[in-house]
Amino acid sequence: MNHNTPLSPRPLRHLSDVQLRVLTTAQLRSQGVSPADINAQCRPGGTWQQLLPGVYLLRPGPATSEERLHAVLLYAARSPAAEPAVPAQPGAGEPHAPQRYTDAMITGLAALALHRFSSAPPLLSLDRIDVLVPRLRRLRSTGCVRIVRTPGMPEPEQITGIPVAPVPRALADAVADLADAGVVRRLLTEAVRGGHCEPAAVVKELTQARLLSRPHVVDAVDSLLAEGRAIAEDRLYRMVHEHSLPDPVWNVDLRLPGGPHLGGLDAYWPDHAVAVELDTRAPRQDEDAMWSEYARKREHLERLGITVVHITPKKLRDSMDQQATVVRTALMASADRDPAAYVVVLPR
Repeated sequence: MNHNTPLSPRPLRHLSDVQLRVLTTAQLRSQGVSPADINAQCRPGGTWQQLLPGVYLLRPGPATSEERLHAVLLYAARSPAAEPAVPAQPGAGEPHAPQRYTDAMITGLAALALHRFSSAPPLLSLDRIDVLVPRLRRLRSTGCVRIVRTPGMPEPEQITGIPVAPVPRALADAVADLADAGVVRRLLTEAVRGGHCEPAAVVKELTQARLLSRPHVVDAVDSLLAEGRAIAEDRLYRMVHEHSLPDPVWNVDLRLPGGPHLGGLDAYWPDHAVAVELDTRAPRQDEDAMWSEYARKREHLERLGITVVHITPKKLRDSMDQQATVVRTALMASADRDPAAYVVVLPR
């Protein structure tokens, strides 16, 4: 045998075509390929190439985006050789089952590209691919791999067999490495405008990553929250009209006659003394204080006989029918309540 002789491991029928081309040293050895054979095939002019330490592409030429992703995961996953794949289930109708990658998932810009963010660069243009691993894993960044450590791994989303960090976490990991304010703003805005997640989830991850001390990130978050509120208000309008609820007065302030300001509301039905308030709080350092303010306002209004329905943007997005039923029930129940105190309604 010379170094031009192609080698083919014994068939691994439970691996996908890409995973048959990208294998670790241990996976190759388990199929009868010796270290000497591997070295021979990776010499100049050989038919294989080493993509990362201990990870090989069993063909010449540039690696595809999918091959790079699998190579990164094989490098970073815990003991990939011990559990190289999930065997195909008889009768499942799928020709291949996905590789099981333990304690590793794609994050950052690569993850956003997999989530189909138009503002994220294409996978092939990325010099580095971020991979999220537990904090105590003993790994180092190398080649195209950048190791990102976390004390708590989120539940990954599977995209074409690739474990990918949820959008809020992927955004935080991407933003941590970005200094361009325009790029950060575009990514955060697309997350909300594209329906990938709610602003509160993004702000929570940015807060945990201690990124809100950066001025360009704070500016982007302010735009994000404004975008999220506008979208939530639009959904609230749609809920009222599509579910044939009575028309409320929109965006008002309430005051006691000659008395103090009671607070602003997104929708109010004066004849029923029912109010809707969008809960668009973002989890920042002052979250407890903000919640206390919300609670005090709600308690004050309810002491005056006004029913306050709190609706989160996520509930409006995911269960608009259910939220409409809650509001309708509150409106119908107003006939059985004592009359509310008289309040002055002013435009906000």
